[in-house]
Amino acid sequence: MNISMIDWGIIIAFFVISMLIGLYASRTAGKSSKEFFLSGRNMPWWLLGVSMVATTFSADTPNLVTDIVRKDGVSGNWVWWAFLLTGMLTVFVYAKLWRRSEVTTDLEFYEIRYGGKPAAFLRAFRALYLGVFFNVVIMATVSLAAIKIGGVMLGLKPYETLLLASIVTVIYSSLGGLKGVLLTDFFQFFIAMIGAFGAAYYILDLPEIGSLSNLLTHPEVSTKLSFLPDFDDWNTVVPLLIMPLAIQWWATWYPGAEPGGGGYIAQRMLSAKDEKNAIGATLFFNIAHYALRPWPWIIIALASIIVFPQISDLQEAFPHMPADKLGDDLAYSAMLTFLPTGLIGIVLASLIAAVMSTLSTHLNWGSSYVVNDFYLRFLKPEASEKELVAVGRISTVTLMVLAAFLALALSNALEAFNILLQIGAGTGLIFILRWFWWRINAYTEISAMIVSFIIAIFFETINPKINLIDIPVGQEYLKLLYGVGLTTATWLLVTFLTAPEKDAVLLSFYRKVRPAAFGWNKVLVRYPEEKVEQGSLPLEIGLMLVASIMVYAALFATGFWLYGKVEMAIVSTLVALTGGFIVLKSWKKLR
Repeated sequence: MNISMIDWGIIIAFFVISMLIGLYASRTAGKSSKEFFLSGRNMPWWLLGVSMVATTFSADTPNLVTDIVRKDGVSGNWVWWAFLLTGMLTVFVYAKLWRRSEVTTDLEFYEIRYGGKPAAFLRAFRALYLGVFFNVVIMATVSLAAIKIGGVMLGLKPYETLLLASIVTVIYSSLGGLKGVLLTDFFQFFIAMIGAFGAAYYILDLPEIGSLSNLLTHPEVSTKLSFLPDFDDWNTVVPLLIMPLAIQWWATWYPGAEPGGGGYIAQRMLSAKDEKNAIGATLFFNIAHYALRPWPWIIIALASIIVFPQISDLQEAFPHMPADKLGDDLAYSAMLTFLPTGLIGIVLASLIAAVMSTLSTHLNWGSSYVVNDFYLRFLKPEASEKELVAVGRISTVTLMVLAAFLALALSNALEAFNILLQIGAGTGLIFILRWFWWRINAYTEISAMIVSFIIAIFFETINPKINLIDIPVGQEYLKLLYGVGLTTATWLLVTFLTAPEKDAVLLSFYRKVRPAAFGWNKVLVRYPEEKVEQGSLPLEIGLMLVASIMVYAALFATGFWLYGKVEMAIVSTLVALTGGFIVLKSWKKLR
């Protein structure tokens, strides 16, 4: 591509503004670890919500969507659309509980919910397991997307892209802490949205495409437009629709879509001004993430089917790209090479924003685990606030270096997505129930974590070599089903074979968080004076379902309007508006 001086000016201006925001936030970020990782617990819902959206608007997400659409059509997106149910459950049930817990990180939760050495082990192990291992894998997939974008659009070598993508991000993340991340996310979100919509609009005018109607009627595209898979082909329906909606959303753990909330989503809820701001932030995030953003990516993915129908076409167009980096996900970046001067600068800045917002969040989040849940808790409890901030900054740099090296070894974003789903298979239900069922203990989580990881390693590395369990081609979802079934059976068995947590631990947690009492009745019957009902779980679950229908209706309404199906578009729009009205009317009842 020929990048003009105008485009470079836009990109450089973007970098400069991001750096200035980090420097501005650094004035307060270094005061304490709470300020560095939680911004003083004083953040408004709109800033937190936009930050959540910006973080999940990572550069690998449009690549992932493109990969899915090219292989399975629009309906293939149910593999991640199903996580809306998880998100809305977090909004109406768990956001306020997280804010009441007043922990610094979601891992600190372990030592208020469980007691003794098992709880301490969980906190320490998961600080490294999630904060380092999992976090590095996620950042590596984002960095992989950056490598593909840099290779296709700028002709950069992988290591050159990683240097450019990481240096500025590490600087403003390590200087500005969470406040710097939030403010930069806010700026980067609008750049990313303008870039995505602008690119989709221009690509529809390419001579190869002609118009939106030409795109939708093209023989290779028209078969991929349905929101639902072909019900005559159950080999497609089961993995694309039934598994995500019936099992995946509640049974698996995936960063950003954790059942019951967690990770960087919990970090933002914990930094909110109050419970209502925590709820508002997560509600905004789920509406924007699922209803607002997908269609520009989908349009570009569909257009790529016409311009680059086969991977061989991508290879011919970009011969300098390494063979292990060629795949359907590369088509998104390939389509962006057609953009004109000015717009290409904005789009490149938007893609850089997508990379940086995700990396910065994961760097700050992972660093919070290393500092608060490992270094401070187990290595040096007497560490000063200045020392904790310094360790946070050092760990930020270290995590980025590890992620960069791993990114060079990866080849496909969808492959990494599936591996992470498999590792978390069967653990999700624990994260939902542990707030409401007194019987769950630390051994429940330890056993689930170990078994799910072993099963994932077996299916991803051992079974392909020995074929002990036959997984037919096209039925890879069976691996997830086996993982969920075996892991769930194991942790349930362990739960009932081990002793419950002590009453003192359970009551302390109940008093602090005040969850619905029905799952705690066997404890509260011994302490009737402790029973406090706050909120209404049936109302909250009802609103979760209404809000989910609202967002799905908005998502499909947009699609129907684009497809020119006016009657279905009107019906979907009315359903979305009705759902929104119900949610707003019920807002004051949430406590």
